[in-house]
Amino acid sequence: MVTAILIGAGGRGRGAYGNWALQNKDKMNFVAVADPNEIRRNQFAEEHGIAENKVYKSWENILAQKKMADLCVIATQDQMHTGPALKALDLGYHVMLEKPMATTQEECYRISKKAEETGKQLWIAHVLRYTPFFATIKKALQEGEIGEIINIEHSENISYWHFAHSYVRGKWSCCEKSSPLVLAKTSHDLDILYWLADSEAEKISSFGNLSFYRSENAPPGATARCMEGCAVANTCQWYAPRVYLQAEPVLQIGMRSKYLYKRIIAWLALHHPMAVSFMGLFYPPLRILANRNLWPVSAITDDNTEESKYRAIKDGPYGRCVFYCDNDVCDNQVVNIEFKNGITASLRVHGMASYEGRWIRVEGSRGTLWGKFSIEDQQIHLYDHYQVRKKVLLNVDLDLSGHMGGDDGIMKAIADSLQSGKTDNSAVLTSGKTSLESHFMAFAAEKSRLENEVVLLDEMRNKVRKEAG
Repeated sequence: MVTAILIGAGGRGRGAYGNWALQNKDKMNFVAVADPNEIRRNQFAEEHGIAENKVYKSWENILAQKKMADLCVIATQDQMHTGPALKALDLGYHVMLEKPMATTQEECYRISKKAEETGKQLWIAHVLRYTPFFATIKKALQEGEIGEIINIEHSENISYWHFAHSYVRGKWSCCEKSSPLVLAKTSHDLDILYWLADSEAEKISSFGNLSFYRSENAPPGATARCMEGCAVANTCQWYAPRVYLQAEPVLQIGMRSKYLYKRIIAWLALHHPMAVSFMGLFYPPLRILANRNLWPVSAITDDNTEESKYRAIKDGPYGRCVFYCDNDVCDNQVVNIEFKNGITASLRVHGMASYEGRWIRVEGSRGTLWGKFSIEDQQIHLYDHYQVRKKVLLNVDLDLSGHMGGDDGIMKAIADSLQSGKTDNSAVLTSGKTSLESHFMAFAAEKSRLENEVVLLDEMRNKVRKEAG
């Protein structure tokens, strides 16, 4: 069994990685936790049976101790990754680090280099590589199903409520406090493009801006906070009680299922939650649909009582009107890439989707691969130019698992690797050295957007390596 410590017991640390350990007690056991939030660290400690003397207020406290486990999982905010990552590697821990690695090129390089120097595994949480969806696409391309890859079009469509929660009202709304959207969100997607193209990027250009979530776009009668008598509350899709008390946007996902019975259950969960809760006594999976405390509701308060949620949106950041926040990250951006092997790619990201998910189209010399990756459904189709035939590689309905299997996938890969004794970074699919490339791509895209220029990646790589020594 792999032993682990956790730094950062929030949504990712506790909700994704901690829960996986609870469900796989034969593979991983958390023995210590650090978080400045007393409620979160104590909840995590109670769930995992961690002794009181192994519960710490900060990463400095927990890493001031002697090495006490095999693995250190770091799930702090973006700008708090570098210190604990470097220290944990120095202490001899293998490290699983939430993406992005860090918020500057130099810090990303230092973390990656430290892993190489210490000989410890560094797993970056680019969890999309571990999903059945993208693994299926990678296999099809490797087997030459569409011939030589010519071009890749990739789109990340962030739903209006998800974008507003995270990038307007939430912790990733300001570049200075977190990181740019292209790094905070689409480092996942840039990593996938790099993986599928199987080549370093040569040139990048990017355009984007904050076009919609601005005060001048507020409808007449909108107030600074949702619960201050807003005149458009009944018709506003971002109205905080709708999102966080009724949890309508999340529950509506089930109503898009291709199966009638699932749509009916989702409708009941939305309008008659007690009925679905009762049915859940006989069929436990239904409890998920009746749960009004799923993310993002779970992110606004550590105490998911109705009173606590009400106070959180009445007085906290998530009750602000989306047009009157202090956000400055882009709400739409495009990135154009030319790889060294000649493949071209484009990435589009925006925060206005009604149907959240990623769509990808890969054009090859002998065919086309098209894929749709979302909670509602996942599909991968192949088209052959010569025979004009269609082949379905994947067709999955509603999937509520973390990142559609990605969270479970990376945790299983870490546990299996460490248990097998394969503890060098060559065994890591998303090592620091590998993930460094997608981070360079993100920094290049933001530089291009801000400075209106085509960025040559080799110049950036060489400069960073020289300055970082």
